[in-house]
Amino acid sequence: MPNNYMIDSLDKNILRILTNNARVPYTELAKSFAVSPATIHVRIEKMKLAGIITRTIIELNPKKLGYDVCCFIGINLRSAKDYSPALEQLEQIDEVLEAYYTTGHYNIFVKILTRSIDHLQQVLVNKIQAIDEIQSTETLISLDNPINREVIPI
Repeated sequence: MPNNYMIDSLDKNILRILTNNARVPYTELAKSFAVSPATIHVRIEKMKLAGIITRTIIELNPKKLGYDVCCFIGINLRSAKDYSPALEQLEQIDEVLEAYYTTGHYNIFVKILTRSIDHLQQVLVNKIQAIDEIQSTETLISLDNPINREVIPI
């Protein structure tokens, strides 16, 4: 399947529903759009092959699991060549949920979740700042996450 697969209005409608609830049965989608379940199946498989749909996940509520502190850490590396080794070590830290290679003030920007401020301090000092390739960090604690959504196909 080519990477330049162009989605049409049916694909967009399928994606809109699946981003809200990935467990909607194909038969229900088919009824909504007056097509066969096989058509829905084929469309979803084509979007998977094209890399438009990359995975199906269960969304967890971090607070219900005891993770009360969300923060973002801007990381400055000692040099540009330190990116890959630092990233490999950051991937080994369970609390690191996302990492971005950025322009501007930081080389890497990560999102982490911890159970408490004490846990945050332990992760920061004993795990993140212990990475030799990291020169400095700046931590920003999130107070709220009022907007949290997936990209909506236009």
